[in-house]
Amino acid sequence: MIVPRYPIYVISKGRWDRPLTAKALERMKVPYYIAVEPQERSRYAAALKPQEILVTPFSNLGQGSIPVRNFVWEHALSLGVERFWTVDDNIDGWYRLFHNLKIPVITGAIFRAMESFCDRYENVAMAGPHYFMFASRKCKQPPFNINRRVYSCILLKSDLPHRWRGRYNEDTDLSLRLLKDGWCTVLFSAFLAMKQTTMTMKGGNTDDLYKGDGRLKMAQSLVEQHPDVATITRKWGRWQHQVDYSPFKRNKLLLKPDFHIPEGPNEFGMKLQMDPGAVLPW
Repeated sequence: MIVPRYPIYVISKGRWDRPLTAKALERMKVPYYIAVEPQERSRYAAALKPQEILVTPFSNLGQGSIPVRNFVWEHALSLGVERFWTVDDNIDGWYRLFHNLKIPVITGAIFRAMESFCDRYENVAMAGPHYFMFASRKCKQPPFNINRRVYSCILLKSDLPHRWRGRYNEDTDLSLRLLKDGWCTVLFSAFLAMKQTTMTMKGGNTDDLYKGDGRLKMAQSLVEQHPDVATITRKWGRWQHQVDYSPFKRNKLLLKPDFHIPEGPNEFGMKLQMDPGAVLPW
């Protein structure tokens, strides 16, 4: 089994009874840490078998996931790793987009593939898979796009000078701060995360941030942080932020000196196989 080179941290609160991300990683035999608040440790311990349960030194701060994200960042630094994954707790699996088919994966090789791509370059600060629902099978998709927001399943360079901040839109805010510093971000369409739609699961940020006029406050917060590229709009019947990423086209990937990209494809041990329980249409 090919597993990730860098540690995976699952951020979770109030979802021990439906730990989608943790269960998906366990099905894929991918080791992971899960960071929880102290009052919930025993419930998660009864439900999961992670590499380790990390217990935060705080609880119920009402600041969303920001404090625990910075907590796992410091843990990654203590391990001395070059990069680490921060993953939301509402991802029900990962897919590979192959010839416009979204194929479920049962191996952690997809994480290693994304890591290996990023490690080729000097200036990739943040990377991760696109959302399943945003990668249309009816359109030609590039394997990746650079200098966009990365969300929910994030590979971060550990020695960056920034940290998560605020209460809202932390992934977009961090992406923009890194891009403004001249770094590149990579959003992979070759690999996709099946994230549950926001506000459809209890726990997490649903109670702390999204209720009432939370969506509008989220958009306003990002505009206050980045008035040069962010605006407020309405999409899908609710308030959203809109970001102009065109100023970051000048950020170019810089290949590491003396690194030569190998010829031919590397499937990282992955093979396309038919589910023995699948029902064929003929």
